[in-house]
Amino acid sequence: MSRKPVPARLGERSRTELVFDRPQALALLFGQYDQNLVALENRLGVYITARGNRIGLEGTAEQVALARDVLQDLYSRVERGEPVDTGLVDASIAMAAEPTLDGIVSAEGQRGPGIMIRTRKKTIVPRTPAQAHYMRELVGNDMIFALGPAGTGKTYLAVAQAVAQLITGSVQRLILSRPAVEAGERLGFLPGDMKEKVDPYLRPLYDALYDCLPAEQVERRIASGEIEIAPIAFMRGRTLGDAFVILDEAQNTTPAQMKMFLTRFGQNSRMVICGDPNQVDLPGGVAASGLADAVRRLEGLEGIAMSRFTAADVVRHPIVGRIVEAYEGPNA
Repeated sequence: MSRKPVPARLGERSRTELVFDRPQALALLFGQYDQNLVALENRLGVYITARGNRIGLEGTAEQVALARDVLQDLYSRVERGEPVDTGLVDASIAMAAEPTLDGIVSAEGQRGPGIMIRTRKKTIVPRTPAQAHYMRELVGNDMIFALGPAGTGKTYLAVAQAVAQLITGSVQRLILSRPAVEAGERLGFLPGDMKEKVDPYLRPLYDALYDCLPAEQVERRIASGEIEIAPIAFMRGRTLGDAFVILDEAQNTTPAQMKMFLTRFGQNSRMVICGDPNQVDLPGGVAASGLADAVRRLEGLEGIAMSRFTAADVVRHPIVGRIVEAYEGPNA
């Protein structure tokens, strides 16, 4: 692909033409009814024309430069076989606006043009600068705290990284845990054996696993013990060595539970603690959240990283980000 930019000073109108080598890939780039181009026009305020293998961009110099970078990124994704949708358009805009993300290490520890995590079912790339930072921390640190609202990919990316390391043999098992605390409800007695009682609390972890591995592999690895999914109460007295360990919904632990969990850390292990400090569901009268207590005590210690997300990093439907801002903003 080549481009023929028209020089312009910042703030002036600018025109640029992009020429793509594979016109047949443009249908995937444009999306159904050109929805990806429409999204790009609306987000950046540029005017886009398409003829054959050429795309024309018109707008201010800064708008055109950003739109050009986004189109080049999306085209490269199409060439790699990645699906492109309006969500990825938004993600690419956010990434193109972040100048520090070039040449960082991949999930496998290799240096390359960007970050990615490869699992059996998909290749996962960051959709916001905060996700890119988080994915880099997942590679470079032994213990990572991921803090922020729901929908920012904290647990999903941790599970994907864990699956990638299990596939490559970097760790021998995955241990996924969360506290069995209800979200402001009292469900009372639940029928069934222990697994049937706790599985509803652990469903988000199962969902992430099934998105990264074929179902038969998930079931086989759970049966063999390579993947373990259990409430935090089951961690007491153990040493979790040679494992990738994830604690989800960590804001619903007590300080004593959090200390117990963190001190399970063993040799050749990695531990990720995910939680939203603003969504604590601990019952009244219980001590302060173990997540907030751990962050206060451990931030700045060598080998422990903190990745923080905001409503701007929500990668679900855009309205979710606006809802988070409404509940946590200055008028909350």
